[in-house]
Amino acid sequence: MATVNLPDGRRLTLSATSWGKPAGPPASRVAYAAAHVVADPRAENAPGAPAVVDWDTTLKFRHHLWGHGLGVAEAMDTAQRGMGLDYAATRELIRRSAAEARAAGGRIVAGVATDDLPAGPASLEQVLTSYRRQLADVAEAGAKPVLMCSRHLAAAARDADDYLRVYRDLLEESDKPVVLHWLGIAFDPALEGYWGSSDVDKATETVLELIASNPAKVDGIKISLLDADHEIRLRRRLPEGVRLYTGDDFNYPELIRGDERGHSDALLGIFAAIAPAAAAALAALDEGDVSKYDRIFEPTVPLSRHIFERPTFYYKTGIVFLAWLAGHQDHFTMVGGLQSGRSVPHLAKLIELADAAGLIPDPELAAARANGFFKVAVG
Repeated sequence: MATVNLPDGRRLTLSATSWGKPAGPPASRVAYAAAHVVADPRAENAPGAPAVVDWDTTLKFRHHLWGHGLGVAEAMDTAQRGMGLDYAATRELIRRSAAEARAAGGRIVAGVATDDLPAGPASLEQVLTSYRRQLADVAEAGAKPVLMCSRHLAAAARDADDYLRVYRDLLEESDKPVVLHWLGIAFDPALEGYWGSSDVDKATETVLELIASNPAKVDGIKISLLDADHEIRLRRRLPEGVRLYTGDDFNYPELIRGDERGHSDALLGIFAAIAPAAAAALAALDEGDVSKYDRIFEPTVPLSRHIFERPTFYYKTGIVFLAWLAGHQDHFTMVGGLQSGRSVPHLAKLIELADAAGLIPDPELAAARANGFFKVAVG
C-alpha cells in the first residue's frame, strides 16, 4: 500500500483514480487552465534572481492540459507573474507555448501586463507603452491577449477616467478581441482600488462602460474577486457575445453550471491542478448529466479552497507541490524560491484533500515523494 507518514503522526493510505481523457474540448463551456512554470532546480532560482525555466517540462505540462481538452491560459499570475517570473522569461514562455499550441491544435490565451517596467512609479504614458509592447509580443506569438491588471496602473491612475483612457486605447489597437482581467486584492493587494474605486459596485460600472464602448473587441472578462453573487450580477449585464470567465477558485462549480439566465465559462488556476477531474465534469455537463458533474466537482472544492486560502497569493506553492506529487515534474522547486510560501501542515492537508478528490494518479510515487519531503522538513 502507498502510505504517507503525515507530520502529525497519522498514516494516510493513498488510492488511485483513473479519469481517462475526453474526446476533445468541452462543447458547452470554454475552459482555460492557468498553468504554472517549472523551474530549473539546478539554477539560481532564488528571490530576486532572474527566472530559469525548465522549458521541456513546462511545455510537457501544457500538453497534459490540452490532452484533457482544456485551453491553456499562459503567463498569468499562476505562472508567478510579479512573484518570481521576470518579463524576459515571460516573453519566451509565451513564444514557446503558443508554438506548441499551434502544433497540438490546442487553445491558448496569454497575459499582457506592464511587468517589463521597473518597480516603482510610472506615468500613464509609460504604462500604456508597456502594455502596447507586451500586446505586440502576444500578437506576434499568435495567442489571444488577456489584458491583465497592472500594479503600475493601479498606482498611477487618479480615477476611473484614467483606466478608461488606457484600456480604450488598447482595445482600439488590438488586432483581435481580448480578454479583460479583474484580479482582486486577495490575489494581489497592490491592486486596491482598481478600475478607479475600492467600491466594487462603482468599479463594476467602469468595467461595463469600458466593454460597452467597444464590445466587438472584448471576447470576455475574467473575474477573480471570490464573490459569486457579484460575478452573477455582472454576468447578467454583459453585452450579448461577451463571456464571463470565472476566476473564482472557491465557487467555480455553481458558476460554470449556471442557471436559467446564463453561465460562466472558466479561466482558473485550480483547473491546472484538477485537470482530469475538471475534464470529466465538463464532459458530464455536455451530456446533460448535472448530477455527475456535481459529484465529480464536489470533492475538488475543499482542495481548491485550501490551496487558495489566505494569503491567497501563495496558492502557486500548492499548485506546484501537487504537480510534483502527481508526477508532472521531478522536484519541488519554484522560481523566486516560492516553494517556501506554504507551511508543512498546509502541504500535508493538501495531500489528504487531493487524495479525497481522486487526483493522485500514482499513489506509490506520491507517497515516496511526500515521505521524503516530510522526513527532511520535520525529521
